[in-house]
Amino acid sequence: MPVRLERPADHPHVALVTLDRPEKANALDPAMLGDLAAAWREIAEDDGVRCAVLTGAGERVFCAGMDVAATLGPSQALARGERVDEADFAGLRDVGTATLAAFDLGTPLVCAINGHARAGGFDLMLAAEIRFAVPHASFALEEVALGLYPTGNATVLLPRQIPWVHAHQLLLTAQPIDAPEAARIGLVNRLVEPEKLLEHSLVTAATIARNAPLAVKATRAGVRDLLTVPLEEALRRQEQLGRPLRKTQDAAEARQAYLDRRPPTFRGE
Repeated sequence: MPVRLERPADHPHVALVTLDRPEKANALDPAMLGDLAAAWREIAEDDGVRCAVLTGAGERVFCAGMDVAATLGPSQALARGERVDEADFAGLRDVGTATLAAFDLGTPLVCAINGHARAGGFDLMLAAEIRFAVPHASFALEEVALGLYPTGNATVLLPRQIPWVHAHQLLLTAQPIDAPEAARIGLVNRLVEPEKLLEHSLVTAATIARNAPLAVKATRAGVRDLLTVPLEEALRRQEQLGRPLRKTQDAAEARQAYLDRRPPTFRGE
């Protein structure tokens, strides 16, 4: 399968998604788009998954973006109003969900960037809340060099995640930056050696998953909701978001566990 969805036995409540097409630089063809979209939907619908991890197979590339050879023909045919293979149509229809540009996972995502992240792979990475990368990774948005507009997450999310000047350098020059520079400008959290990358990412995801799931989901959603809201309104709305959580069973369990000097057991209730 070009996309693997696993539930690591050592990390309950964590889902691991692997882009597994290393011979093609983990590039996204229609079949892979469909499988990836299906994986995200499964995770979003499963209350037992409290955090997800995304990585790529191999040691060289996280994701090179769209597989142009496989997607260009069907895409052009669709634009001309022509019929295309049903499987190709299904995959292309799912591109917004697969890249998380038009689909809210509703669950925190940790990205384990095992190599180069380009174009659509860069877009997919931007959907993650936390990112770790190997030291040899590089990052590039190459659309303007191809006469294209970056229609994924880049123009929407990148200037909100890193400083303005660095976002525009990536968007307008189409030139790659290396992993140390990505860490310096805050595009990734930190650099991790390849042999430790996946376990470090899974442990981080497990740390998130151990927290009260309703509080994690509400906090993740709140950050998105309040990001562009004026300060006074944001302060008022955060109180509205937080008030219901104080009445949950998880909040009561956290208080009791503190008194009992034991780890809490959260049920998402």
